[in-house]
Amino acid sequence: MAKLKKVYFCTDCGYETPKWLGKCPACGAWNTITEHTVAKESSSPARVVSVPRAEVCKVQDIAENQTRRIDTGNKEANRVLGGGIVPGSLILLGGEPGIGKSTLSLQLALTANNLSTLYVSGEESAEQIKMRAKRLGINNMECTVYTETLLENIISEIEALHPDMVIIDSIQTMSTDLVESSAGSVTQIRECTAALLKVAKMLGISIFIIGHITKEGTIAGPKILEHIVDVVLQFEGDSNNNYRILRGIKNRFGATYEIGVFEMRDTGLKEVDNPSEILLSHYDEPLAGISVGAVVDGLRPYLIEVQALVSGAAYGTPQRSSMGFDQRRLNMLLAVLEKRIGMKMFQKDVFLNFAGGFKISDTGIDLAVVSAIISSYYDRPLLEGVCCAGEIGLSGEVRPAPRTEQRIAEAARLGFKRIVVSSFIQKKVKAPKGIEVVYISSIDQLPKAVL
Repeated sequence: MAKLKKVYFCTDCGYETPKWLGKCPACGAWNTITEHTVAKESSSPARVVSVPRAEVCKVQDIAENQTRRIDTGNKEANRVLGGGIVPGSLILLGGEPGIGKSTLSLQLALTANNLSTLYVSGEESAEQIKMRAKRLGINNMECTVYTETLLENIISEIEALHPDMVIIDSIQTMSTDLVESSAGSVTQIRECTAALLKVAKMLGISIFIIGHITKEGTIAGPKILEHIVDVVLQFEGDSNNNYRILRGIKNRFGATYEIGVFEMRDTGLKEVDNPSEILLSHYDEPLAGISVGAVVDGLRPYLIEVQALVSGAAYGTPQRSSMGFDQRRLNMLLAVLEKRIGMKMFQKDVFLNFAGGFKISDTGIDLAVVSAIISSYYDRPLLEGVCCAGEIGLSGEVRPAPRTEQRIAEAARLGFKRIVVSSFIQKKVKAPKGIEVVYISSIDQLPKAVL
């Protein structure tokens, strides 16, 4: 008979305490300590995975082998993973409900190149998975579907089949007999993830686990879950928009914050090789309030259209609205415009938007944002074939954006004739043929360069 025990966990960081506390001592969050019931087995413990004992060795004696990567058959997923899947890795995929996590994972299982895959579903029946598979297209005859939520049975099937890749959909529905709390609790998620990590390392099998996210946008469960896994992927996008972004938050085998772009269609997710083409619009004649900025997300440069509307404030307090851009940074840029150029922004409503519904956190988009605002303020379109890349400081100076050479090369590849950048890197940048690089040092030089 199991001996019941009550413990308290922090839902944010996973801190364990024997009694309830109002404030978590580890992360400092308030009202995040919740009670959970666990069981301490006195006899006939549940089946666990045994890991062979590791050997002690010196650093100079460790052999340096080139890490072998498995091609997933999806170029965008390979890009985010750093070139493919590393055998024995544990990968966590998070995203909002209905964003396409199950579609992406099933598509990876069905299109994998000669890989035997095991798709474990705790949320859908086998018939539902078959209906989705028919819509996506079954190209991998070695894909096996298993509808189960008990972790011990799943581990037995993994050891029996020994597939190349396992997909768990989702970790919140899995439970183990080692603890007696309900599925989805902090204890269950932590124990199930730790057991899957042991299986992945011992058998050399790559395991994808899908995780739900909370209303704050973080992955549900203890924060320690992200520390256990090798790779954390975030699937982002708006359910009202067709485009999705797969972002690498953590990667022990490659670069972080690399992105992959997908387009949601009736037949599944289609890879977008050139995001700049879908983020740039083509107009019959130039329009005021529209500029183009060169952005770098991770290691990937692309161009995006910035749209701004400046109009007279109908009420006493002007409105400030931005879609996909930090509104506090927008207020800062407007204050710099008013102070350094003399534009009376305190009398104007300002609305900002990015094409495609993208969210941009790169500070190198500042010049493009300010260019669009200046264009709309004076109701004059920008010069044709011009784009911007630079960060703006509080004193009005134009600071260089990271990876400026890659931004210039992307603009030249897409046929832009001029790009405005910071003059602080004038001696370091080698401009490719076909594009003029305009260097400015302060924001008051921007109107002359773009209008």
